[in-house]
Amino acid sequence: MKQRIVTGVVAGAFFIALAVAGSWLYAGLLVLLAMVGFTEYVKMNGQAWAHPASLLGYAGVLFFVLPWNLIGVETPSFMFVTWVLAFLLLALTVLTKNKTTIDHAALMLLGALYVGMGFGAMNAVRQMDDHGLFWTFLLLGCIWSSDIGAYFAGKAFGKNKLWPSISPNKTIEGALGGVVLSLIVAAIGAFFFPDVIGIGKALLIGLLAAVAGQFGDLIQSAYKRVRDIKDTGRILPGHGGVLDRCDSWIIVFPLIVLSGLLPM
Repeated sequence: MKQRIVTGVVAGAFFIALAVAGSWLYAGLLVLLAMVGFTEYVKMNGQAWAHPASLLGYAGVLFFVLPWNLIGVETPSFMFVTWVLAFLLLALTVLTKNKTTIDHAALMLLGALYVGMGFGAMNAVRQMDDHGLFWTFLLLGCIWSSDIGAYFAGKAFGKNKLWPSISPNKTIEGALGGVVLSLIVAAIGAFFFPDVIGIGKALLIGLLAAVAGQFGDLIQSAYKRVRDIKDTGRILPGHGGVLDRCDSWIIVFPLIVLSGLLPM
């Protein structure tokens, strides 16, 4: 636990500092996290990082996560990039005479979307012209408060299992506690920044962030259970890998962006 706390404080302070700095410092961190996260994804699926299908996956992640506006290039069409990536992966199954299977191709496409779009949405939110830093911290605050609320509410009141076949330690009471604390944090954001966000929208974002964030955690738990691993990596002592630590982020940010609740 001591190691977990120390790692969390140091890594959290470093992340927050770069988020405040913004521009290429934060964008570069997210690109790095995306590449490390996809490496974990490739490894947990038993694939080699240098395999042609994996390399196509890395290329897809880069297309989705790169801050094109900072480069001065128009953001590539999502449909175009996704279709080309899918085509190349499918073509690879033919060119390799099924040594690269359709399952392998599908896994790499899914991973590129899951990891690349997740961190890409985080980049897009921070790069917003209007209050990008506020929106970034509001979403992160809701996610982190949901995690904290779920942990302590589960410890204090947890009796009914939420999803025992996937994550046996999570409880319904804990999940509700996470939602409540996320709503409180969102309401605080609306109280101090009424010119940026109204209370109604804030509460909706708080609710979506808490529910989607907890679901993101369950998604990663389900995946690790299928692959029979405890952590996706070891880059963060006491916390596991990038996907272990960021599993909620890479679900919440794309969902909130796609919901239209942010003035993108």
